[in-house]
Amino acid sequence: MKLPQTGGCLCGKISYTITEAPQLVYTCHCTACQRLTSSAFSTGVIVAESAFQLSGIEPRPLQRLADSGRTNTRWVCPECATWFASPPRDGLIRVRAGTLDDTSWLRPTRHIWTRSKQPWVTFAEGDEIFPVQAPG
Repeated sequence: MKLPQTGGCLCGKISYTITEAPQLVYTCHCTACQRLTSSAFSTGVIVAESAFQLSGIEPRPLQRLADSGRTNTRWVCPECATWFASPPRDGLIRVRAGTLDDTSWLRPTRHIWTRSKQPWVTFAEGDEIFPVQAPG
């Protein structure tokens, strides 16, 4: 993976730059992520807040109540509705991996909410697998 990494929304009115290597690449198999992405799972990249630079128009925050009971907020482009990241929490930003300009280096090593994964999904040996939310 080369740094910096760049990405953004579908219409190009929001872009971002990541200046440090991600701390984690993960997939979420919860039913909400399956609906939100129209896919079998959502892939995320966790980066330090200090390594994430946002530019363009102001994102729109959308909220939903998660299975954990916590309110999750996600940032979407107000023009094209692309979900590209979540606001900072505990000094970290969760970036939607599919919004990166270069996704060739992605390799998820943690999988959460696997109790609702699609039956054809398999995991690599050594990956962290959690039936619900991972601790921490």
